[in-house]
Amino acid sequence: MFDKRITLVMGHYGSGKTTVAVNYAKALKKIKQKVSIYDLDIVNPYYRTVDAISILEESGVELVVSPFAETNVDIPAMNSKSYKMVDDKESFAVVDVGGDDRGALALGRFSSKIKEENDYDCLLVVNKYRPETRDVEGVKAILNEIEIASRIKFTGLVNNSNLGKETTEKEIYEGFEFCSKLSKELNLPIKFTAVEKHLVEKIKDIKNVLPVDCIKYGDWL
Repeated sequence: MFDKRITLVMGHYGSGKTTVAVNYAKALKKIKQKVSIYDLDIVNPYYRTVDAISILEESGVELVVSPFAETNVDIPAMNSKSYKMVDDKESFAVVDVGGDDRGALALGRFSSKIKEENDYDCLLVVNKYRPETRDVEGVKAILNEIEIASRIKFTGLVNNSNLGKETTEKEIYEGFEFCSKLSKELNLPIKFTAVEKHLVEKIKDIKNVLPVDCIKYGDWL
């Protein structure tokens, strides 16, 4: 974790990618001076990372979001400051990319510069308890769609398997086992496991854990 200048966070709708992105950015800010989080969800620009704006401000993380965030204007729009993610090499960028292949299209305009710099991770957030990602074939289908749309290959997986408020260590371990199988099938490492803070002490034998605060459970799932 935390070894790349740009971290792209993608996944199926409801995978919890926004919660992962926000908490990753908060943790990154503790060790890096300049950290920004970019909301590239132009499919649904008035609801995503912006919900965590107070959390990010308290942590000193800059939020770059669509100019139509928190409005009822539903049109594809990109903040001109988004180009800072590829132009400002002194700042670390966490990018919350819109769900599935449609949202990943927004990343396409930056893909060539991201790959040219070659200092990035592209992470697929997986929740095995979501209907579309409960088996290997379902995850493979989503991965392929996103890679084609974004024009960037994934470099790793994030185990974010949970049942919201009902999550116990059992679900986390089952999710880790599932992602371990995925890791072998896809030849992609598990970069980290996202675990709500009150459960972290119960899963000490899982390496690379990112403790998270939920933005809200509707987004966490």
